[in-house]
Amino acid sequence: MAHVVEEKQKLLHRVRRLRGQIEALERALEADAGCIEVMKLLTSGRGAINGLMAEVVDDHIRMHMIDAGRKPSRGEAEAAEELLSVLRTYIKKSYDEAVRRWPSKSDTNLKAHRSAIPVHCP
Repeated sequence: MAHVVEEKQKLLHRVRRLRGQIEALERALEADAGCIEVMKLLTSGRGAINGLMAEVVDDHIRMHMIDAGRKPSRGEAEAAEELLSVLRTYIKKSYDEAVRRWPSKSDTNLKAHRSAIPVHCP
């Protein structure tokens, strides 16, 4: 996967950070933490996963889509950067879309949405 020890260590640090965030989420759920705390932990975990995915995709593009045996042409380098930019935007937008799907306080079905969340809200 990672082609350079330094890159591998960077990814492993991200995974360890993510593990810590997931363990914190588990502890919060076991302790019947409030919704806000749980949502904050979920958000940080999702951000960590998105960051890890962006790193892996970036590594893949740079290592496998651009010939490592020669310097890429300006067009190849620009195309790779454009693809990376689109992917980063996609990852961010998919997160933003998920957040937008949550009901607003004025939503008439808010009570139904709340009852579907199995977390105690103080």
